Amino acid sequence: FLVGFGSLMQDVLWCFSQVKGTIDIGVTEADIISTVEFNHTGELLATGDKGGRVVIFQREQESKNQPHRRGEYNVYSTFQSHEPEFDYLKSLEIEEKINKIRWLPQQNAAYFLLSTNDKTVKLWKVSERDKRPEGYNLKDEDGRLRDPSMITMLRVPVLRPMDLMVEATPRRVFANAHTYHINSISVNSDYETYMSADDLRINLWNFEITNQSFNIVDIKPANMEELTEVITAAEFHPHHCNTFVYSSSKGTIRLCDMRTAALCDRHAKFFEEPEDPSNRSFFSEIISSISDVKFSHSGRYIMTRDYLTVKVWDLNMENRPIETYQVHDYLRSKLCSLYENDCIFDKFECVWNGSDSVIMTGSYNNFFRMFDRNTKRDVTLEASRENSKPRAILKPRKVCVGGKRRKDEISVDSLDFSKKILHTAWHPSENIIAVAATNNLYIFQDKVN
Repeated sequence: FLVGFGSLMQDVLWCFSQVKGTIDIGVTEADIISTVEFNHTGELLATGDKGGRVVIFQREQESKNQPHRRGEYNVYSTFQSHEPEFDYLKSLEIEEKINKIRWLPQQNAAYFLLSTNDKTVKLWKVSERDKRPEGYNLKDEDGRLRDPSMITMLRVPVLRPMDLMVEATPRRVFANAHTYHINSISVNSDYETYMSADDLRINLWNFEITNQSFNIVDIKPANMEELTEVITAAEFHPHHCNTFVYSSSKGTIRLCDMRTAALCDRHAKFFEEPEDPSNRSFFSEIISSISDVKFSHSGRYIMTRDYLTVKVWDLNMENRPIETYQVHDYLRSKLCSLYENDCIFDKFECVWNGSDSVIMTGSYNNFFRMFDRNTKRDVTLEASRENSKPRAILKPRKVCVGGKRRKDEISVDSLDFSKKILHTAWHPSENIIAVAATNNLYIFQDKVN
């Protein structure tokens, strides 16, 4: 479906993994997946969960004997990234939940990634070790210091082969810079800096400096009673290191240029779609809040996700989006009950495919949606253990709103709002997607003929 959406509409996707089409990461609250991210080559896939853990999956090399195992992902490394903390000055508990993971481009044999919870960003180094040094002069084989008086000869340490071990070590800890909860981190295209955004401020960091950051956006009013909007997401331009965007709870997007001023409170461009008065309701402000913003790989477009729609904006046109896709418009009549059960505040993410031609985002009942920008065709798929056995073809799903329900349709009243797909990721160059449904990770690949 990267070339044409026709095959996607017919036989859609087949799923592969070790455990019947899913990688089940656990069953407790701490095991709920909170972020999913491919690295720049797509060889690694990282997930973070509410328990503060990061699990990295590595893509297996293609086997001539088993071609159907092409691209299978297996666990590569697991480590505890964040621990629960307590802020004694404010009497606040700081959750260990991983909010975002962002990979750095690989420069050598090791991998580097950023992970963040509500307050602290950490830079992790993930490396392999298959040799260990032996023959130390001052230590014995168990690592204990030897008595210097017993050392009578000088030995040259040697490296001995050992079983492959993957180590994750924290290289930097960027803390104490955010008063509010961090919702976004984004690596700059200069690969020397990155930014972290919370509800009211965006900070710029240098990877080599952990004890200070530079505040580039501050929308906190002098009187907090005058607060009308908060920052919901932020991202750097993929090619221009001076440009970034951030979205707000009012449904607006601001493009900022760091060359104009040190503090980017004055935006370079302001993207907002005028509201249709006929659609105004009590829930208008809530559902217009943007939960995710993503630059296209080309850097020409911005994609935003609000509660009901995905919109694509051209950087050269600020007054309205060039494309609007209805994700689950059938929920418009259910907004009252969704407000009562707090689902209306769910923050769905959205992703581009490698060529910016297809968009993917999540929905309820473990549904996720794909939109082809060229043909304007779309499809609804379901990530569930029942219909996601290895090499099984996913069938498109349809939601029925009132009236007679066909055999292959599901009624909007039967949707399970506790099952939701908030986090998705797309391989940077191939048709491989990762979908997080509560504590299950589904990996799907386009059909191999």
